[in-house]
Amino acid sequence: MIISESLVEKLLQKDKRSVARSISIIESENSDSSELLKVIYHKVGNAYRIGITGPPGAGKSTITNQLIKVFLNENKTVGVIAVDPTSPYTGGALLGDRVRMNEIGLNPGVFIRSMATRGSLGGLSKTANDAADIIDAAGYDYIIFETVGVGQSELDIAQAADSTIVVLVPESGDSVQAMKAGLMEIADFFVMNKSDRPGSEQAITSLKTILMMKNYEDKLWFPTIIKATAVDNKGVEDIANEIARHRKYLLDTGNFQKRRENHFHMRIKEIVEDRIKKILWSSEGQRKIHSSLDSLKISDISPYKIADEILDNFKKQL
Repeated sequence: MIISESLVEKLLQKDKRSVARSISIIESENSDSSELLKVIYHKVGNAYRIGITGPPGAGKSTITNQLIKVFLNENKTVGVIAVDPTSPYTGGALLGDRVRMNEIGLNPGVFIRSMATRGSLGGLSKTANDAADIIDAAGYDYIIFETVGVGQSELDIAQAADSTIVVLVPESGDSVQAMKAGLMEIADFFVMNKSDRPGSEQAITSLKTILMMKNYEDKLWFPTIIKATAVDNKGVEDIANEIARHRKYLLDTGNFQKRRENHFHMRIKEIVEDRIKKILWSSEGQRKIHSSLDSLKISDISPYKIADEILDNFKKQL
């Protein structure tokens, strides 16, 4: 398949069908996907990227849904990448709050795409960043990553978003200590959702205590805690205002460009590593590995020696 000029033209005009088709192309992860991303990349970089993460059941989808409404009221357009731990084709992405989000997705200023993590431990699909580039090139003002919270491995989102929001609920209080080395490290600010429930003040106090003990590299920004009951649309304006405050802070201090450059370098590294893996574990690579193992017993040779031989053979192919 050759990327058509018509597809690119319609994509850049924010045609939803073309945006969806383009994301399907990059999900295929073949040569067409990289070619499409090269063609449209000069239009990438204008959208502000927001990451929303946290433990399952924290109300991330509800907050995302309400934030979309706030941005629409400001005459802004929004693209959402909703990342689920299971395939979107199983129906897991089409339940509960996600149904309401799909309804708002009918608004001409909103584009929503569900994606599976595809085994990514960091909580984001490998192609989620590429999908964000597609949405960015199409001209949406905001991109929201709404992703599954998987504890200490939830770091990918911090390498994708300009502002990262960690959503907690009062019941998270007992597990905050366990999360502090993972989710707690990446938050630009926190949202204590369902704050009308018993124990919310204790959970906020516990969170504040942990934050006070942390030694942040950036001395000019300290994560705040926003109280919200998103299902009743309480505190959502405060969340939007905090996003705007953090964005202004990044721009005023020059940290926005630094953050974007860091993300760019990480993307390059991930793309190179992914391509090396594909070459190394291609059908031919697998055949060579199995042929070298067929004549061996487990006790005959160290797996490190075999790994060295595989890598040596790979280097010879370069």
